[in-house]
Amino acid sequence: RTVEPLEYYRRFLKENCRPDGRELGEFRTTTVNIGKCSCSITTADGSALVKLGNTTVICGVKAELAAPAVDSANKGYIVPNVELPSLCAERFRSGPPGEEAQAASQFIADVIENSQMIAKEDLCIANGKLAWVLYCDIICLDYDGNLLDASVFALLAALKNVQLPLVTINEETGLSEVNLKQKNPLIIRKHPVATSFAIFDDTLLIVDPTAEEEDLATGTVTIVTDEEGRLCSVHKPGGSPLTGAKLQDCITRAITRHKEVKKLIDKVIKSITPK
Repeated sequence: RTVEPLEYYRRFLKENCRPDGRELGEFRTTTVNIGKCSCSITTADGSALVKLGNTTVICGVKAELAAPAVDSANKGYIVPNVELPSLCAERFRSGPPGEEAQAASQFIADVIENSQMIAKEDLCIANGKLAWVLYCDIICLDYDGNLLDASVFALLAALKNVQLPLVTINEETGLSEVNLKQKNPLIIRKHPVATSFAIFDDTLLIVDPTAEEEDLATGTVTIVTDEEGRLCSVHKPGGSPLTGAKLQDCITRAITRHKEVKKLIDKVIKSITPK
């Protein structure tokens, strides 16, 4: 495994399994904790912790008030940021965000935009005067591959946990008044779920790759779908090309994975909702 890691892997792949005992199409154990019970970020307006095998990601959403942009007076903002601190894996260094963290942040921003999971108009409080800004900080605590799937899952779970207080503008003073006793959940219009694949030797597809599998792969691809089976995003940063048939196979598997993840989120939310 140390001297010839690729040959070591190929021996397993020929038998349609992987060194960790999984089949090629099998995901690692997935768990999600939502809200304060997740020992997450207690100061956040919504939070979630997702584990995908050993990969552990936490997402905290902080809501702040701001003036909307001049060219989109009726819209709020969603600002995602992915952090890969040096404590999550040896490959990452402390300091400003590296290339991988920046690419992940951009991917999350694209998913939010393409899936229309939240309509930015829903974040507007008073046209041209006041809107919500949602700062979505996604921090990797333990990195073992497939960061994107875990990040999208944690983001969705955290947003579903957000409760925004009622805000009105006092007509006499022109100042905003926040009613912390009356809170409403965010309107989540779509539920995007990411499913990632590693491509081995240009032809073989395996789902939910570990860090070691990503390093040995000849390419990766991430498919994002919503609950209607709609394709929200295909993220393929170079590497081996995919045939149309292979890509269709990935999309079909991503739709199945979406149902599993949605079921898991719904189950957790139901368990923490006061009876």
